[in-house]
Amino acid sequence: MNVLSIYSGGGGIDLGFKKAGFEILYSTDYEEASCETLKLNNVGNIVECNDIRNIDFLALLNKIGENEIDCLVGGPPCPAYSKSRFYRKDKKRALEDENSFTLFEYFRAVKEVNPKIFFFENVHGFIYKPHRPAFDYLEKKSEELGYHITYDTFNTAEYGVPQTRKRFICVGVRKDIGEAFQFPSPTHYIPDKFNPIKDKNKKHWITCEEAIGDLDYDLPEDEYMQAGSKHKDLLKEIPPGDNYLYFTSKRGYPNPKFKWRSRYWSFLLKLSPDRPSWTIQASFSNNMGPFHWKNRFLRINEIKRIQTFDDDYNFSGDFKEQWRQIGNAVPPVFVEAIATAIKNQYFKDSI
Repeated sequence: MNVLSIYSGGGGIDLGFKKAGFEILYSTDYEEASCETLKLNNVGNIVECNDIRNIDFLALLNKIGENEIDCLVGGPPCPAYSKSRFYRKDKKRALEDENSFTLFEYFRAVKEVNPKIFFFENVHGFIYKPHRPAFDYLEKKSEELGYHITYDTFNTAEYGVPQTRKRFICVGVRKDIGEAFQFPSPTHYIPDKFNPIKDKNKKHWITCEEAIGDLDYDLPEDEYMQAGSKHKDLLKEIPPGDNYLYFTSKRGYPNPKFKWRSRYWSFLLKLSPDRPSWTIQASFSNNMGPFHWKNRFLRINEIKRIQTFDDDYNFSGDFKEQWRQIGNAVPPVFVEAIATAIKNQYFKDSI
């Protein structure tokens, strides 16, 4: 069972498929640090650092000596579909964004490679109404190229990831290969939505304390740049699991410091040890969380755990480059669950 990976980043999707038993023939990304990470961890056979627009996929198939690819996987870069675009009025959305070519290039790859299966990932905002043209394009091209598609948005915490990260996943199955894909059922339940009948065989979601509690230790350098920046003293007042909204009149704060929903949701956001993390974002910031419940920045080994990378999986580049790769990744544990379902539904003879 082989995989050709594009927009590979730090390897979350690739690693998930590899853990499910697939061979990663080829991975590509345009960022040097990401490519070095893929090479450093021997995720696949060939790593090419290149602009997707420069890749001739027909020539690539000849180069790697494969006539047929089982799975094409990738998540086109997603700023145009993210929640932040509701705040960035200076930026365009969906197909009007300057990076919309990444979606078109994904389906150029599908057309030229003609894989049995394709795995497409993006932020859950991909299906929001303002982004409808992009979603319509996905549906149209999938039909034109002869694929059944199955899609949904998922909370990765329901699949054993210690993070309530929501993602849009679409799996396309070439119509001559079989029927449409069926996503695997969640394995973990969200406590406040627990159903004693539906969830009786599921596990409790994984909390931050369970995921990173053993990594909490003091470091002298934490003193030099304090979490929260000029608001570091306010951060210390915020209860674990809350953010800047704690200081608003709507919450009953006696001397309000912020207006309701006047800042981005992760402003002064603090983890709770009793629940999973919120989404680890790609950019590191002095005042945008999530922060540790002990009022400090999270560390690389902690966000690796939150994103379900193994402790011995190493990221290349400086601190911010490593953070970006981890924050942009799809949690390997979540991908492995879907990749395993793909294997069981379409590649039983290969098992």
